[in-house]
Amino acid sequence: MPQRWTADAAGLLAGYLLDAALGDPRRLHPVAGFGTAAAALERRVYRPNRVAGAAFTAVAVGVPVLAGLAASRVTRDVPVARFAVTAAATWTVLGGRTLRRESRIMARHLEAGDLASARGRLSHLCGRDPSALDEPELARATVESVAENTSDAVVAPLFWGALAGPAGLLGYRAANTLDAMVGHRSPRYARFGTPSARLDDLLNLVPSRLTGVLTMVAAPVAGGKPWEVLRVWRRDRNDHPSPNAGQCESAMAGALGVRLGGRNIYFGRSETRPFLGDGPKPRAVHLRRAARVSGVVGASAAVLAAGVAVLRGAIRR
Repeated sequence: MPQRWTADAAGLLAGYLLDAALGDPRRLHPVAGFGTAAAALERRVYRPNRVAGAAFTAVAVGVPVLAGLAASRVTRDVPVARFAVTAAATWTVLGGRTLRRESRIMARHLEAGDLASARGRLSHLCGRDPSALDEPELARATVESVAENTSDAVVAPLFWGALAGPAGLLGYRAANTLDAMVGHRSPRYARFGTPSARLDDLLNLVPSRLTGVLTMVAAPVAGGKPWEVLRVWRRDRNDHPSPNAGQCESAMAGALGVRLGGRNIYFGRSETRPFLGDGPKPRAVHLRRAARVSGVVGASAAVLAAGVAVLRGAIRR
């Protein structure tokens, strides 16, 4: 079997382990640098229409993809370099450790009854207005963010890295970052942000459903039952307005035995989401369980990604 495919597999696992051990770089994070560059590009090309948004998306995603392809080309006959590039790219785009840490920090604030600190911390996970949220609503926002971002920040990049190597890793993270920047509904981005949002939806179709399946497998670490996760997931996953978030959130609701959904208040607007799952609203204890589920799902995804990378090499051979 060509050594470059085993180097890809080893690089994916090494990058996952680096993220698990070290988390995101504290300074000079490459994703933050990409966000700064994308914001500068947006200021130059912005027009309130989808054509400008499509051009912006094509350039902002295309450049990282081309960089990944170039790196793959240069290192294709040098397994050690291929391993290093894949490991570095994987570490750069994953966010599993940070996600789990934020969930546990929120749990500590809520357990201590420190709502002020909990409300201040919520911005690390999502863009909801925390000013009027009580413990159950802060816990719900955290569980929903952990569920969705387990797919966005762990499973999906590993999935695309397994299929396309560094180009898949960097391209996915670029598309997902653009969605966070311009893909939301607002007067400025109602049309301009649509191409970025649709691309992100497309890239997450398979990973979000894979996250649902892996959450079912991981449910016992939170005291859940896989067949209960399957029941809730099959019943509720398509009730969410997002084609992908409902897959992850309904599975997490089933694993934790809680009810998610309800009224979400953002800065300047509110949305009412259908209920997902059965049981009580989440509490602080469920945040630690959600972090455990997220960790098992991420580890499972890393092993699967490495297996797919090896299989890809066998097929090409």
